[in-house]
Amino acid sequence: MEQHAQGRRRAVWALVITSIAGFMAALDNLVVTTALPSIRESLGGELGELEWTVNAYTLTFAVLLMLGASLGDRFGRRRLFVIGLTVFTGASAAAALSPGIEELIAFRAVQGVGAAITMPLTLTLLTAAVPPARRGAALGIFSAVTGLAVASGPLVGGSLTEHLSWQWIFWLNVPIGLILLPLARLRLAESYAPDSRLDIPGTLLVSGGLFGIVYGLVNANSDGWTDPVVLTSLIAGAVLIGGFIRHGFHARNPMLPMRLFRSRAFFGINMAGLLMFLGMFGSIFLLSQYFQGVMGYSPAEAGLRMLPWTGMPMLVAPVAGLLADRFGGRPVVVTGLAVQAVGLGLFAMALAPDASYASQLPGLIVGGIGMALYFAPAASLVMSSVRPAEQGIASGASNALREVGGALGVAVLATVFSSQGGYDSARTFTDGTVLAVWLGAAVVALAALVALMIPGRRGTPAPEAGQAGERVPAAA
Repeated sequence: MEQHAQGRRRAVWALVITSIAGFMAALDNLVVTTALPSIRESLGGELGELEWTVNAYTLTFAVLLMLGASLGDRFGRRRLFVIGLTVFTGASAAAALSPGIEELIAFRAVQGVGAAITMPLTLTLLTAAVPPARRGAALGIFSAVTGLAVASGPLVGGSLTEHLSWQWIFWLNVPIGLILLPLARLRLAESYAPDSRLDIPGTLLVSGGLFGIVYGLVNANSDGWTDPVVLTSLIAGAVLIGGFIRHGFHARNPMLPMRLFRSRAFFGINMAGLLMFLGMFGSIFLLSQYFQGVMGYSPAEAGLRMLPWTGMPMLVAPVAGLLADRFGGRPVVVTGLAVQAVGLGLFAMALAPDASYASQLPGLIVGGIGMALYFAPAASLVMSSVRPAEQGIASGASNALREVGGALGVAVLATVFSSQGGYDSARTFTDGTVLAVWLGAAVVALAALVALMIPGRRGTPAPEAGQAGERVPAAA
């Protein structure tokens, strides 16, 4: 009885610690968006530099996620979780103290390194601590919390920027990180994966490839698509990504075994996640600026008016979890993505320099419902699509692909925006945003079609009980 009670307490502590850490890391994806006009006014910067205040974080986050998972598997997940949380907390303080836009971009990149170490280990630490019978519920809560963090970034960033200053979007992380560090050391159990190997060639290939592609997309706005540096960056990035895919098929211990993508479940949920984040991140990047630059709202007012979209996960995610338990994850995810695409389309139709907030409300509500329906079952689908011994790799890969989608979304939709609009006037900003948001809606609709590849409940193997092949020592 006492051992059972200890196991329950350990599971609760693991859920609390990993959910808060996941919330911090996910929040910083978009917490900057409503602060961009204030950052631009305070530190200067053109569109490309504003993109990098978002992409410096999402890009380092994405390319190092799988390495973070591998380091945790080899050297201890709790140990690396604490190291990553320390880096993230320190970089947050440094970002708040940045004297210029270049320094802010640099410290955002370091923040992404810390998040990349921390985030993939949250799911594996949580999965190891929670019994199989309760794992689905715990993963649902974790997914809802991190989904809410992604969605609420504009509101949190806007409120802090208006009532304090933009620096407080980073200072907020510091006390939370300082509280979590001793709790993680004392309350989380250490765990390892057997025979774990670091894949340095794979890390270099994927890091260089993604950086080249995103760098080329961002600089194409200002330098043009035929610029030699842009072309070289895009071509080199594509070649390196091709090399990474080949490496994943043929290497002995690749950081991302490409054989995992032979599973329809793994391929479907991860490709759908990449496309969903591409459409959503790029849209939020522009819409949060539209609310301020075109409609004249303050940062807090802009975040508040996005609340029907960003707050929906709090209301709908529990219902979505129940629906997933009853009907399976695939129909809920597919429905959520389709509904979110409709929401973005409704928003694009309502965009105008003199649009009323009431005309935009249907798109916000519908998009928020779709987002919540996606987030609730997504983590369970990922973790159930692989063997327990591969869940660390699967977690890192899933998060990495979504972050890649986010970085590409900001770069691609900002490029589309620049082709048709700019910051010159409310009309030019609206013209560019309308086309970009329509593209975002189309990409999310494509994600819904891709998610149809996920097998139904009868076609999806249940995860094995326990963490087979792993050694999980007692917590210190």
